[in-house]
Amino acid sequence: MSKIQVDAIEQQTACGTTLTAGGGAGKTVVVDATTVTLGRCGGTVALASGASQTGFGRTGTVDWQTGSIKTSTFTAANGEGYFANTSGGAFTMNLPAGSAGAIVSVVDYTNTFQTNNLTISPNGTEKIGGVAADAVLSTEGQSVTFVYIDGTEGWKNVQDSTSNVTGNPNLVATGGTITTSGNFKIHTFTGPGTFTVCKVSCTAADNTVSYLVLAGGGSASGITSGGNAVGGAGAGGYRENKSPVDTYSASPSEGSTDVVVTAQGYPITVGGGASGGSGSAPVAGGQGNPSTGIGITSAGGGAGGSREILGIGGTGGSGGGAGGGGNNSGCRAAGNTPPVSPSQGNAGGSSPSGPPDTGAGGGGGAGAVGSDAAGRGGNGGNGQTTSISGSPVAYGGGGGGGAGPPQNTSGTAGTGGGGTGGTATNPGSGGTTNRGGGGGGGGLNAAVPGAQGGSGIVIIRYKFQ
Repeated sequence: MSKIQVDAIEQQTACGTTLTAGGGAGKTVVVDATTVTLGRCGGTVALASGASQTGFGRTGTVDWQTGSIKTSTFTAANGEGYFANTSGGAFTMNLPAGSAGAIVSVVDYTNTFQTNNLTISPNGTEKIGGVAADAVLSTEGQSVTFVYIDGTEGWKNVQDSTSNVTGNPNLVATGGTITTSGNFKIHTFTGPGTFTVCKVSCTAADNTVSYLVLAGGGSASGITSGGNAVGGAGAGGYRENKSPVDTYSASPSEGSTDVVVTAQGYPITVGGGASGGSGSAPVAGGQGNPSTGIGITSAGGGAGGSREILGIGGTGGSGGGAGGGGNNSGCRAAGNTPPVSPSQGNAGGSSPSGPPDTGAGGGGGAGAVGSDAAGRGGNGGNGQTTSISGSPVAYGGGGGGGAGPPQNTSGTAGTGGGGTGGTATNPGSGGTTNRGGGGGGGGLNAAVPGAQGGSGIVIIRYKFQ
């Protein structure tokens, strides 16, 4: 056998940049020395494309077996990581015989460990975390990494993740107070804000949102001593729409315009209730303030009327009730003004003409007209009940009409935040905050300011998972 001994091999020509050692395919190059240095300072040592390495030891990681998804009991090998698919049922991963530094990883492939567990079983009498027993993975999306240390602790879990980072195909938004109900997220605005759509859903139908846009309720007129009873104020306009993919129980007024959102900010305005009329002389009540959001506007509730001023009451989302002691028989202040479909509210109640009748009409509500006065004050019209917030809540009640002697019986508040009518000794009560209720009318011969309306609310709801 011939042998050539040299101290160094150097490239001798100026041409080319590659020095090749070895005879090509099928040949082996052996470098036999105590110390072998590959590369130089600042250089790069790389494996050829498609080549593999052995004998260099591990770096604390595993080689993930992406081409072999596990669906039944198997035995793991040192240095490998596995994707365990338990969607078809629970099974076991048997750990290999332990040797110091051995490493094995596993991850929940289908996010089903919480339903079908993966059991980790040590080899023979070896231990997991110092205990000679199986371990069970039962958390959705869990991934773990075990390293074998010694006979005392055996396999030790050095990395455990219960977070499952995935792409989100659903609508993502911010703004308001955010709650959830099943698969739906709910944004509630009780004051001004912005509903910001950060990302639309990959499913087009899920970008049609459900909403409730409720305006502020009207207020009642103020009266001085010796004045006539005041009509209850109307509720704020009520507009609701339920997305075709939504599941909550909507009100009968549901069915307003579909709104398909895009990635942008939508300013939200929540209408305040009107302030009650007051002063040394009778002062008219006011119309509630409108609420707006995602292209929908609801009108404020109409003011409650009085004989001295405003007569039959003011128009609005729902109309105010007519004042007592006037020529208001059969006269109703219109609701749903301006008109939308379905109607955002109803008319207020009327009051019979002239003394000695002492009652005033009730304010209109989102779900019903205000009642006519008949000696006593008319009841406020009822509002509408919806579960858009996750539980049933009534909104948009009309205010009760005021009354005085001899019956001295005021109108009741409409369900959904309306105020109760007043009497000769008690003023009317205000509408409920964020329910859009109309204020209750004051009673005959009671020198009181008119009751204020309740503020509105805007609720937006969509599928988020």
